[in-house]
Amino acid sequence: MHLESEDGTQLEATHYPGPQAGWVFIGSATGVPQRFYAPMARWLVENVGVNVLTLDYRGVGASRPETLRGYPATKRDWARDFAAGVAYAAERGPTVVVGHSFCGHAFGMTTAHRKTRGCYVFAGGAGWHGWMPRGEGLRVWAAWNVLLPPLVSLYGYLPARRLGMGEDLPRGVYKDWRRWCSYPNYFFDDPSAADFTGEFEQVEAPVVAVNSVDDRWAPPRSAQALFAHYPNHRLVTVDPSALGVKGIGHLNYVRPKCKALWSDMGNFVRERMELK
Repeated sequence: MHLESEDGTQLEATHYPGPQAGWVFIGSATGVPQRFYAPMARWLVENVGVNVLTLDYRGVGASRPETLRGYPATKRDWARDFAAGVAYAAERGPTVVVGHSFCGHAFGMTTAHRKTRGCYVFAGGAGWHGWMPRGEGLRVWAAWNVLLPPLVSLYGYLPARRLGMGEDLPRGVYKDWRRWCSYPNYFFDDPSAADFTGEFEQVEAPVVAVNSVDDRWAPPRSAQALFAHYPNHRLVTVDPSALGVKGIGHLNYVRPKCKALWSDMGNFVRERMELK
């Protein structure tokens, strides 16, 4: 199915129909296509009964143009795409956002949060290399400052697939991501982002952030740096060994191997939807 963002950009989306009137919009992580969230979407339909909507932000997955070279897209544009998904769901029923990584940023970047009953985020964090374990932080710093700039100049976009880093990204998305990850408090430390960071103070909906102790990109202290800007937030730290899971990292939260994490998410959705 097709959705239209605020500026008319066409986005590819998927609706997983459920028997209840409520809706869950799943907000994707950076460089992760919507198909990655299909198992979680089906689980929500089967176990909570809600309708679920996923989409690909512009430039990613099924919303990717023929070429990314010269394609204009930024993280602000992605926040607008996120808002389009929320709006579609909210027009059809009470809506809760469930998401991954970038979802924790996007939820407060526009007024879309006002149309929701809450947000449950896996692996959200501030993105600064200094929050990461030392070895990983050094690798990430080197990628941002040594490896990636010449590659982006050469290709005209971030060729992430060639590097095993997920989907290729438009140059503008890469530039926003790189700049904001250079700050300990992400875009809250960026004066040029003041046009939207003030919106976070207006978020009344409850936000739950779940982070694993073995997530090298978004460890719990990184989550604290980000979610402290939401007035009504709750941080949940998980240990894969306590769940009987061999490694969560940054991506496995939303894979079927980590269904043990999904029960609390489902309960949050039921509570916010006032479902039995």
